[in-house]
Amino acid sequence: MTWQSSADIKDKIFAALVYSLPLIDVFPYGQFLFNQFPFLIYIYAPLEPILLIYRSIPFASIVVFFVLLLAVVRNMKISRFIRFNTMQAILIDILLILCGFILSVIVGGLGTNNILSETLYNIIFIATLAGCIYAMVQSAMGRYADLPTISEAANSQTP
Repeated sequence: MTWQSSADIKDKIFAALVYSLPLIDVFPYGQFLFNQFPFLIYIYAPLEPILLIYRSIPFASIVVFFVLLLAVVRNMKISRFIRFNTMQAILIDILLILCGFILSVIVGGLGTNNILSETLYNIIFIATLAGCIYAMVQSAMGRYADLPTISEAANSQTP
């Protein structure tokens, strides 16, 4: 889905901003990279105020998830461009939750201080970061970001 939308500047900004949700949720997966390359933490400088608020409110991720799903994705008054990008960000977040469950089993058995655990954390962090940055740039340019499988699922779930 690489077609251009007719979104105005407000729609482009809101569509790009929803990808901050998976960026916030993938932050803990970057712990090993942040320790090895401390300058990478500056990627999160623009999100620091949101990150502090998000971490201080209990169950914030669940509340934000349902608000975005029910108030944005299912709201036909909002442009399809915003709804599609919101659904895509939610799906990325769901994948992070699934990765968290799988990693808890793997890390629980092996521990966090081994090469396999670090590699899995780094892969999840880099893939999510790259996907979100790509989607944010595409959204800011008014294009639908084509993330394999995720875009297809988002398209089918967005009325």
